Amino acid sequence: MNRKDEHVSLAKAFHKPRSNDFDAVRIIHHSLPAVSVDDVDLKAQLLNHSMSSPFYINAMTGGSEKTKEINRQLAIVARETDLLIATGSISAALKDPALLDSYTVIREEYPQGKILINLGAGVDLEKAQQALKLFPADGLQLHLNAPQELVMPEGDRDFSHWLQNIEKLTTELEIPILVKEVGFGMSRETIRQLLSVGVKTIDISGVGGTSFTQIENARRSKRELAYLTDWGQSTVISLLEANEVDETFTTVASGGIRNAFDIFKALCLGADAVGIAGTILNELLTHGTEHTISLINQWKEELRLLIAMTGKTTVTELRTVPLIFSGDVKNWCESRGIDQQHYAFRN
Repeated sequence: MNRKDEHVSLAKAFHKPRSNDFDAVRIIHHSLPAVSVDDVDLKAQLLNHSMSSPFYINAMTGGSEKTKEINRQLAIVARETDLLIATGSISAALKDPALLDSYTVIREEYPQGKILINLGAGVDLEKAQQALKLFPADGLQLHLNAPQELVMPEGDRDFSHWLQNIEKLTTELEIPILVKEVGFGMSRETIRQLLSVGVKTIDISGVGGTSFTQIENARRSKRELAYLTDWGQSTVISLLEANEVDETFTTVASGGIRNAFDIFKALCLGADAVGIAGTILNELLTHGTEHTISLINQWKEELRLLIAMTGKTTVTELRTVPLIFSGDVKNWCESRGIDQQHYAFRN
């Protein structure tokens, strides 16, 4: 089976409702919100692009006939809900141009959409420029996935040049760049490294959703690395780590977003925008395009209610919503010196 098809099949097989660190975040309720739902504005900004909603369809797939059809359907969902969308890694099309249409089908279905293309952080400048000629995009995602590569039987084993690559691409390319994890989370130390080479937009993409160590371990003959299934930091913890960095940058949250309440909590934790992949893919494969469109529109309406419930009217105002942490999140804060009372008494 094509590796890209394997990834989709395994992601679908492993997808199931489960608890994650978003459940350890409580909102402090105040009884007089003093706003109207009609006044709530969901608009957000990402990579200099205006978005009508603060969430988007994150990178997933491409590189085969099966994934071409999935990307076509994802593009229709994005078009009908006015969402920004990212392609899966287009490295396969760099190796075999015959696979390019499994990605460009997104632009065909969504010609006016804001579309990001995705490449690994190990890509050099020449290949990145080639990719952007093959698929002119509105932004470039560079993904970090060292644990996945190490568990992948045929994966990369040398990451010594990644940071230098990122710096060169950030300096040399005119297109806006977003550096993202693929579900292992980030520390404040990693974020500072990225900022030091000129990165301005970072997706901390944490543990809680699709596990690519789990997927790649399932492709190993002995399946001996199951203990790495939950390697890394959760999305919630990664957002808290990001907030400890005293520099200005755009924070994107992804990983384990199950519903509108998780989107809302991520925004309360400081995310400027939220990327969603696994939940949307599962809905699409299980229930189809129309159902997925309806679900996303439902999330938008729920977000308006949630924002109004906290007495806020914009996405950025959610950063002052008071929060209480429990469980692993509380323990992490205590170990890493994160001031929980700052979050509990903000207003």
